[in-house]
Amino acid sequence: MKTIVVDKIASVAQACGLARELRVASDIPCEEGIVVAVEILTSKGSYNTLELASGRMAKVARGDVVVGALGHRKALFGYSGHLPTTLKPGDVIQMLNIGGVLGVCDSVNPEKGRPFDCRVLGVVLQFPFLGERIGVPARVGSRRLEAEAALDTRGVPVVALAGTCMEAGKTAAACAIVSRMRHRRLTIDAFKATGVSLRRDILAMEDAGARRSMIFTDLGVVTTTAATGPALTRTMLTNMAEGAPDVIVFELGDGLLGAYGVEAILADAGIRASLSAVVLSANDPVAAWGGVRLLRERFDIEPCVVTGPATDNAVGVDIIRDQLGVAAFNAMTSGAALGDHVIKAVGLEALASQAEQG
Repeated sequence: MKTIVVDKIASVAQACGLARELRVASDIPCEEGIVVAVEILTSKGSYNTLELASGRMAKVARGDVVVGALGHRKALFGYSGHLPTTLKPGDVIQMLNIGGVLGVCDSVNPEKGRPFDCRVLGVVLQFPFLGERIGVPARVGSRRLEAEAALDTRGVPVVALAGTCMEAGKTAAACAIVSRMRHRRLTIDAFKATGVSLRRDILAMEDAGARRSMIFTDLGVVTTTAATGPALTRTMLTNMAEGAPDVIVFELGDGLLGAYGVEAILADAGIRASLSAVVLSANDPVAAWGGVRLLRERFDIEPCVVTGPATDNAVGVDIIRDQLGVAAFNAMTSGAALGDHVIKAVGLEALASQAEQG
């Protein structure tokens, strides 16, 4: 065990409440969520920032000592990598995302360049036993996920946002919907159910007007899978409903076809029954066609509305409305109309009107 001083603590480790001076050890469990300290070995001119525990973004440079957490990633437009099977101080691993997820990189997206190489310094220790100098490996999350978590939305309407792939405009749509709901005096709680640990999206929803938010990392999960996605969603829906919001809005990171568990969530009969509306974000009309067809045929879900780049102008909007029979609004240019459409679809029009008048 030794003491080190770190320069940056990644948002993946937010719940650990770490200080800049830390104790690290050399016996490193190679498990998802284990918090480790690394030294950055390379420099990058792009994709070179880190989301800090504060939510701020900071540039990372060679020589920085950074705290992150072990995990894997399977990203269409980013890095893909896996958990190492063994790890000791001096080994070199890579930073797989800007939230501080660390693992062994398998595949690189040319637009992002090579990931940061990181020399492992040790596992970060926490000391949970008052008055004793017994350190245990730190893990992400403020509580552990229960695989058989129950679902109880207490009758609160639920809006889910799904996409055809990464970067399809899901968060922008979520923020537009939340903002409009808040302007109409509704109380919204929000969360992100799938993806790789990064708090940026839920912070954006808070900025748009969500009263409170959650992300799967709060439950000790760095990267979601089909095995964890349904339990995470049930847990967060139940937790949010306990606060008695007017509506719950949540984003399904990644796409309908992906490795992060979206399919498993939508296939869960209990979760599907709790959904009041599903918003689909699509990159183009063909993606919209495929996404709508997947929702209808595989999950028996009728999408409430299509948004995303496919609706960037009237051509895409008309194609979606005419050929798919689904409403279409662009979140950037018609955010209020999108929000009003969702409010009406989930049965909150009367409540919103009453709140506006009162």
